[in-house]
Amino acid sequence: MVTKGVERRIADLRRRIEAANHRYYVLDDPDLPDAEWDALLRELQQLETAHPELVSANSPTQRVGNRPSAKFASVTHAVPMLSLANAFSDEEVGEFVARIARETGDADPAFSVEPKLDGLAISLRYERGEFVRGATRGDGATGEDVSANLRTVKSIPLTLQGDARAASMPDVLEVRGEVILPKAAFEKYNAWALANGHKTLANPRNGAAGSLRQLDPKISAQRPLAFFAYALGEIEGAILPPTHSQTLQWLRSLGFPVSPEVGVARGLQGLLDYYRRIGDKRDALPYDIDGVVYKLDRFDQQRAMGFVSRAPRWAIAHKFPAQEAGTVVESIEVNVGRTGAVTPWVLMKPVHVGGVTVTRATLHNADQVARLDVRAGDTVIVRRAGDVIPEVVRVVEGERPLDRKGHPVHPPYVLPTACPVCGSAIEREEGEVIARCSGGLFCPAQRVQAIFHFASRRAMDIEGLGERFAEALVDFDYVRTVADLYTLTVDDFVVMKRRADERDGTIPETVKAGKIATRWAENLVAGIDGSRDTTLERLLFALGIRDVGESTAKTLARHFGALDPLMAADEDALKQVPDVGPVVAAHIAHFFAQPHNREVIAALRERGVRWPEGAPKRSSEGPLAGKTVVLTGGLAAMSRDEAGDRLEALGAKVSGSVSKKTGIVIAGEAAGSKLAKAQELGVEIWDEAALLAFLERHPASE
Repeated sequence: MVTKGVERRIADLRRRIEAANHRYYVLDDPDLPDAEWDALLRELQQLETAHPELVSANSPTQRVGNRPSAKFASVTHAVPMLSLANAFSDEEVGEFVARIARETGDADPAFSVEPKLDGLAISLRYERGEFVRGATRGDGATGEDVSANLRTVKSIPLTLQGDARAASMPDVLEVRGEVILPKAAFEKYNAWALANGHKTLANPRNGAAGSLRQLDPKISAQRPLAFFAYALGEIEGAILPPTHSQTLQWLRSLGFPVSPEVGVARGLQGLLDYYRRIGDKRDALPYDIDGVVYKLDRFDQQRAMGFVSRAPRWAIAHKFPAQEAGTVVESIEVNVGRTGAVTPWVLMKPVHVGGVTVTRATLHNADQVARLDVRAGDTVIVRRAGDVIPEVVRVVEGERPLDRKGHPVHPPYVLPTACPVCGSAIEREEGEVIARCSGGLFCPAQRVQAIFHFASRRAMDIEGLGERFAEALVDFDYVRTVADLYTLTVDDFVVMKRRADERDGTIPETVKAGKIATRWAENLVAGIDGSRDTTLERLLFALGIRDVGESTAKTLARHFGALDPLMAADEDALKQVPDVGPVVAAHIAHFFAQPHNREVIAALRERGVRWPEGAPKRSSEGPLAGKTVVLTGGLAAMSRDEAGDRLEALGAKVSGSVSKKTGIVIAGEAAGSKLAKAQELGVEIWDEAALLAFLERHPASE
């Protein structure tokens, strides 16, 4: 017997899913994370399975999308564009494979495997080799004619390769695939939108859908969309290969792009191995994916398996852990970084996203807070991709708490005017996005990060001096400037750690028993002592001068050759240094003009810190003189740091970002967005083999 509660829950689930579908498919403005939508649909499917008398033809479980909008002409698909059932665990995939093995009699079935692209599904129709129409999926039966916009997508062939009169050219060919916005293009567009006061895109999928459904094709043409083919619709006048994987190869021969990650796998273990391999590469891929797709490879076996109402029984999507999730903001706080940068962030109710539980997410800067209008109590969508710090993507405005008069309970957030750590004024220079605490090294928050940065591997390389020890050194007043590190003793560290453990309630059992370990402290003091011999470029980077990274520090060291002439240089002299503009020159001059910074440098010298100084080095010689080189991805023969050092010895300038000025990009294993940008800009690209061959021809000693 069906209870009223079950009927109400089913009705509520259908209403929420339909509302989310409308925003996703029609308005291109989703307000529900994919994981939450999946959970709602699965709950509805389970309830309808348990109560089949309540299944309705208009239930979202019987649909694959949403009705198209009225903005474009309607297109009826000759072959419906169905969606796929989802699997969220290895066990569900196991059940899928077992069912296929049981019903086909094939104990080790072969599957065509491919990444599940996160874009907009479309169907392209060709007649005698010529593109005639393109349509969105819509509700699976009927979509929207977006042919004019699809013609602007450069990777979509308008004429198929081969002779239209040849026997192999089909009379009618419908190709299904995904239009996507690559990550590099998404980031580039959002940077432009922020700089010009336009609305940013929530994610690459939304960007692809919104770009393709512009009424003006000129707008679509301005956004570098891409396309990958993955299936067929209606086809006349052609004999297909016997398998899906061979069909994808045939589509390649006709000029269609197919994801380079497609392959063939056998049995359950083959599918799970592919899932994990693609999952490991996910963040390095130039486009967003949210899972992988398994399709029974043989077409005769596909026909034997058949379909259910909204999906084929011979295919399934194995989803990755959600990278977006919804939660509620408890408060908005600020963090003060090493350079005084004030970064707002939200404390929120714990939420599982990207495979981990998070309680904090960044808001980047005050402009981002204002753009999103994030307030305490808001329901927000949080995104976490790979190891990236979780960030707030958007606010679900319909969930904002209101008072009895319909007004928001919480006012708009305003960045504090005083540093929460030291009380100094927070200032924001004209034209800058970032606000900063003006307290400098007086501010303990900056002091901790300054020490941590000073000790880091590419700076002074003091092994073992992590952020926790840096915090304790400041909290217990052992260190006020980085020069104080060179006065510390083993006893100082042992006592400091005991005080920190007592404060935190983490006293080890061995200490309680009277056994005090000192080897770690001895190693740390030895590490500090060993860092006394360094280089000028490492020292400059370690000092934490604003906007002076490793590359700029090396350039300054080579240009001036010694610290004293650099400290004496004014802004005009600094602007003569290659790649040092007026803003960076002002920051360098300001740093060395401060008496307390000069005192720190003097104290470092007094305490035995040494860096070789001599005539300025020049990088105007060597086979790579004048070339800017970018390293991306992993190298097998050496680390990227080692490769960078060897390239610089040959005259190259090693940069961390790709631009029109980049001469060469060296792409190692799992190269990501930098490689994609280099390809977009037409920059010369070397693989590791080319790099090693070049280094062998040009040893640094020559």
